Amino acid sequence: MWANVSPEKRMESPCPALHFANLSQLDVMDQFPEGVFLVNTRWQIRYFNRMAEDITGFSRVEVLGKYCWDVFRTDLCHKNCPMRISMSTGENLVDREVEITNKNGQKRLILVNTSQIKTASNMVLGGVETFHLLTCPELEERRLDHKPFADIVGVSPRMQEIIQSLPVIAASDSNVLIQGESGTGKELVARAIHQYSNRRKGPFVALNCSAIPEGLLESELFGHERGAFTGAVSNKPGRFELAKGGTLFLDEIGDLKSDLQVKLLRVLEEKAFMRVGGNRRIALESRIVAATNVDLQEAMLQGRFRDDLYYRLFVVPIHLPPLREKREDIPILVKYFLEQLNRKFNKKVRGVDPKVMKILCRHAWPGNIRELQHVLEYCFVFAKGPLITERHLPRLESAWAGRELELPVQEKSLSPLQSLEKKTILMALEMTQGSKQEAARVLKISRSKLWRKMRCYHIHDANFKK
Repeated sequence: MWANVSPEKRMESPCPALHFANLSQLDVMDQFPEGVFLVNTRWQIRYFNRMAEDITGFSRVEVLGKYCWDVFRTDLCHKNCPMRISMSTGENLVDREVEITNKNGQKRLILVNTSQIKTASNMVLGGVETFHLLTCPELEERRLDHKPFADIVGVSPRMQEIIQSLPVIAASDSNVLIQGESGTGKELVARAIHQYSNRRKGPFVALNCSAIPEGLLESELFGHERGAFTGAVSNKPGRFELAKGGTLFLDEIGDLKSDLQVKLLRVLEEKAFMRVGGNRRIALESRIVAATNVDLQEAMLQGRFRDDLYYRLFVVPIHLPPLREKREDIPILVKYFLEQLNRKFNKKVRGVDPKVMKILCRHAWPGNIRELQHVLEYCFVFAKGPLITERHLPRLESAWAGRELELPVQEKSLSPLQSLEKKTILMALEMTQGSKQEAARVLKISRSKLWRKMRCYHIHDANFKK
């Protein structure tokens, strides 16, 4: 009965199996950032929004009245189609991965959500599906085939520089000082240095100087003799001895108390040490790799860290940048952690939704790589499908939360007020990497007002990263 009716009339005319009150009201769904289409109980497409047109390549006029399988052409049609399952069972399906063939014959992966459309009396009128592409051009340009070096992942220029220098550093026997914020992977770098050194057959012994009580730290480092103090019921070798022929990693060296700094300095100078309560000199036969998240130069100025010890440790320095300064590494870090988590949880999560990736790339990551790893593990606990979506993310504080704008110096070509306003807008856009929505929030104005101000001051999008 629909053969001689134009697609536009099919849209406007009531269908015996699908009585939408006024389909023109559905045009609001043209504003959706996802594809949306509706079918009646005979599987004929009754609505197709603009994003659906963009993803499939078919225009609305071409598809209205056609069977959905003639448009999407998936391997699941007639079998395990998510829409068919929802229509027959009433179950809402979420985050189902489907491969479709677009108008040009190209295969495209989409993530779909499906549901029944019912009347108040539970009469089934049809079904609705929303979908969006799983591919993201921004991510496809990344070098996601990057191979980790000793589990160190990074394609950013700074990380590549560090990775390329590690074999050279490892080949020497000099002391190494690794500096960087908590969670940047300092121990991972220390292990890589050991793994590629001529001491790799020896032990790698790690000690966190801030995790051991002050009264026990000297014993942990140097060992003790029986009776050296209350509770010393037997001889015990310290970490220096245990690391013989290998590498001793002293983490959080910046938290070492001043008296132990003196003793450690003596060990490094004399290449020997004695156990607590002992009188026998033991040769130092391990390489020292130290790490800290403390600014040691500032600590020296404040008298909290000895200059001579600093320069003994600072033979070969490595500074690991925080994650917020190497955001181009986030996609490959996500890929790397997903592979690890799939093995740990015995799942097959293929990746993250492009929307999630944008959130991850914008986050400030105060906990750096460790925080990213924990966020992804949280997502794995709740992810049931092949993709991590926004609903799986824990609450992430905004990358710009709590940050205050410093007022700029006046620009002579403008009035004082205009100069102040223009430079403040520029700073907000730079802070938020060109995100006008976030910049408007930081400036506490509407996005439309920000647009007007940008046009007024000739501030162009091309000046900022998207």
